[in-house]
Order: sequence, then C-alpha cells, then structure tokens
Amino acid sequence: MFGWFLFGAYNCGVIGYRADEEPVDQKRYLEESCKPKCVKPLLEYQACIKRIQGDESGHKHCTGQYFDYWSCIDKCVAPKLFTKLK
Repeated sequence: MFGWFLFGAYNCGVIGYRADEEPVDQKRYLEESCKPKCVKPLLEYQACIKRIQGDESGHKHCTGQYFDYWSCIDKCVAPKLFTKLK
C-alpha cells in the first residue's frame, strides 16, 4: 500500500483517503469538530432567526450572525487544515 492517507486539494477542501476507499473531505470533518467551540455565535444566529420569523417585509436578515458563526468555525479549522497540507 502506498500510504495510510493521501491528501489533495479539492473544492477548497482537503481530501484524505486510503487507496482502497472513497475520498473523505477533511475540511468537513474538521468543521464538525470545531462546531462545539462556536456555540455562542450559533445561539446568537438562532436567536436572530427567531426574532425575524414573522417579518414579511423581507428587510430583516441574520447575515451578520451567520457570518460570525462561520468565521468562528473557519478560525478553528484553518490551522488544523493547513497542517494536513504540509
């Protein structure tokens, strides 16, 4: 066998796989492992969604909270992801 894991870039993610298995996107795995560290931004986003549920004007949104949540996850994932690329 060539090696335990082979890594390559794919759709801005890192794919790890065994030679005999389907590729696994490591970025998605790392995102899931980082979600517990970003509970506060997630709760703020969910609270915003509840606040604007009745808005029929379409002017209210939770884009800021959504980006805050994913920014938190990205900050957690980035260092781990780049160690996989080395």
